[in-house]
Amino acid sequence: MRDRQIITITDYRGSRHYTLSQLMKRVLLGVGAGLGLIVLTGSLVLYVMTHKVSELKDELGTLHQNHSDIESRNELLLAEQQRLLDAVRAKSDELNVLSDEVGQIEVMIGLKPGTEVDLHERIDTASQTAMEKRLMLASIPSGYPVPKKGITSRFGMRQHPVRGKEAFHWGVDLKAQRGTAVYATAEGVVEWAAMNKGSGLGKMVKLNHNYGFSTIYGHLDKIEAKSGQYVRKGDLLGYSGSTGVTSGPHLHYEVRYLQRRLNPTPFMSWSLDNYDSLFTQEERVQWESLAEVVRRTANNVNSAAAEEQPVPEQLLSQQAHASLGASP
Repeated sequence: MRDRQIITITDYRGSRHYTLSQLMKRVLLGVGAGLGLIVLTGSLVLYVMTHKVSELKDELGTLHQNHSDIESRNELLLAEQQRLLDAVRAKSDELNVLSDEVGQIEVMIGLKPGTEVDLHERIDTASQTAMEKRLMLASIPSGYPVPKKGITSRFGMRQHPVRGKEAFHWGVDLKAQRGTAVYATAEGVVEWAAMNKGSGLGKMVKLNHNYGFSTIYGHLDKIEAKSGQYVRKGDLLGYSGSTGVTSGPHLHYEVRYLQRRLNPTPFMSWSLDNYDSLFTQEERVQWESLAEVVRRTANNVNSAAAEEQPVPEQLLSQQAHASLGASP
């Protein structure tokens, strides 16, 4: 008993006696349990953190790989962009050369290009005679080639209905059921009247008109005109269909001037009732010079009539060609 000290603890439940050695054992047991709990908790936290670090390392590796892939793709895109820019520059140079050549052609046939000016300076419509206006409306494409039912695809950029790619549409697609009669929109000579596979227009008719104009009629089901034939405005050319690359029956119609493709819509609505409208909507044609050529042609016809000289059926077309040279 000499090596032991007794500790008495008294409360409402009574007195309890502990030797110092028993108390130490319980304290040590409690401390050991607490340390064990701390070690266990730390081990769990360490395991979770280690697993999380491993996941983060995997994600970081994936991000590095994605970054490398994006850099590789970016390099390819930059190379493709440079190639496209070079192609655009080349095409721009070609267009500049073509524009110069077209300008030379305009000078050769009397349609000298000039700066953009107002309507009354480009063409004085008030001074034109009725014959001059009728001659222009007969020689230059005007009106619809089929009964007016609407336009399904306009001139400009679009998604091709068959190929599914963005491309420029160089004409207008007019609603027309299979077998609808197609008429010439101006007098001229038939340059082409057959299947044209390379253009995708199927059975096609191309007319060359006076003053450098031409028209295209595509996707025909049947052709009535013949190559080399002279046709008047309103003559039957064929019947609409869906030949070539097309999603259904309709008429593809183009208007060109010195091989430049123009928007056909202003030409289709052009008539004596809105005679001035075309000259303000289509500015790529040198209307003032063209009107002067028409005036000379009309004067020649009037002179021939005054002298009672016979005027052949195709005199207007022949005289215009004699003044300007044959249409392309």
